[in-house]
Amino acid sequence: MLSEQQIKELAIKTQTSLLNVAREYVQNLFLHYFYLQEKSESVLFKGGTALRIVYRSPRFSEDLDFSAPNIHKQTIENLLEGTFLKLEAEGLKIDIEESKMTSGGFLAIISVKLISHAFTISFELSSRKKTPKGEIVLIENPYISSYTIVSLKKEELISEKIEALLNRQKPRDFFDLYFMLRANLIPEKNILKRILPIVEKTKIGFKNELSQFLPQGHQRIIKDFKNILLSEIRRFV
Repeated sequence: MLSEQQIKELAIKTQTSLLNVAREYVQNLFLHYFYLQEKSESVLFKGGTALRIVYRSPRFSEDLDFSAPNIHKQTIENLLEGTFLKLEAEGLKIDIEESKMTSGGFLAIISVKLISHAFTISFELSSRKKTPKGEIVLIENPYISSYTIVSLKKEELISEKIEALLNRQKPRDFFDLYFMLRANLIPEKNILKRILPIVEKTKIGFKNELSQFLPQGHQRIIKDFKNILLSEIRRFV
């Protein structure tokens, strides 16, 4: 388990808060132990945290999102239980605030205590898509030894992130779009014609919503984030 001193050193190195470092350490531990288990290969990691951990987005994230068609509740619960046992063996205090099947899959709210740092992580699994495709990815990170996961294929992950922006338009969705554009992760640029008027009309206060999840070096970007994002989109439209 990371010591408090190691958490502080990583927070300085990554220019972020102790909480972001503590949470991301636990997220990496979770993924490592989760994907060591049998039947985990059918559960595909995706979402904003996948952008962060797999593709190196600068935005820290609170949730762990997955896709898995036709998976049984007992299988999910067994995978989670096995993961939690390993996390507790590392010295973490784990409590399950909520665990249930939903109309679209499965949801668990996990309460975590790491030394003096307490936070929750949402584990959300979607079973709506019947034939998602996955790929094995080696994860290198500053917290633990390299490990492998099964991620939703890049094209599908990017498509889902764009769909999320079109449907819910949360601040993090707009920032993820900015990152994907800068990282050249969006192969089909025509979709930007639909996104442009949404960005032009939005009145979201990006600074208030995003500042806590971005490193110090990115704080300047979000001061005028709407115009910066518009400029980035207009490069392709």
